Amino acid sequence: MTASQTPTTAEELRGVGLRVTAARVALLETVRGGDHLGVEAIASGVRDRVGHISLQAVYEALHALTAAGLVRRIEPAGHPVRFEGRVGDNHHHLVCRSCGAVADVDCAAGEAPCLTASDDRGFSVDEAEVIYWGLCPHCSTATTSF
Repeated sequence: MTASQTPTTAEELRGVGLRVTAARVALLETVRGGDHLGVEAIASGVRDRVGHISLQAVYEALHALTAAGLVRRIEPAGHPVRFEGRVGDNHHHLVCRSCGAVADVDCAAGEAPCLTASDDRGFSVDEAEVIYWGLCPHCSTATTSF
C-alpha cells in the first residue's frame, strides 16, 4: 500500500491487532457513518449490514475498538453513552441539556491537550476532555417561541 492510499477497515483492525470479523467491520463502519451513536443505534446499523448480532457482542466489540483507539466513547453525565469514529485529535463536545444532541467542537487552543491545568499535581497531562452544556439551536428556538 502506498502512502496516499487509505487503509481499509479490515487493514485498520489488523493494524491494531484485532481479528477481522464481518461484525467488527460493520460496527466500525456504522460508528464512523453515524453521529455520536448510542449502543442500540449501533446494533441496529450492524444488523442492517450483517444480520443478527447480540447486544452483548456489540458491547464487547465496542470495548475492543475503544481500547484499540479506533472508536471513542463519550459519556455525558445523565445521558446514555455514545460512540464516535473521530479519534486522536482531542476534540471536545457540545451537549444539549434538553434533547441530548451531541456535536463536535475543536480544541479551544492549539494541540492536545489544548488546555493547561491550573495545578497538574505532578501528572503528565496529554489530553483534556471538555463538555460544553447548553441548548441546541432547535431546543433554544423551541423554548423562546412560547
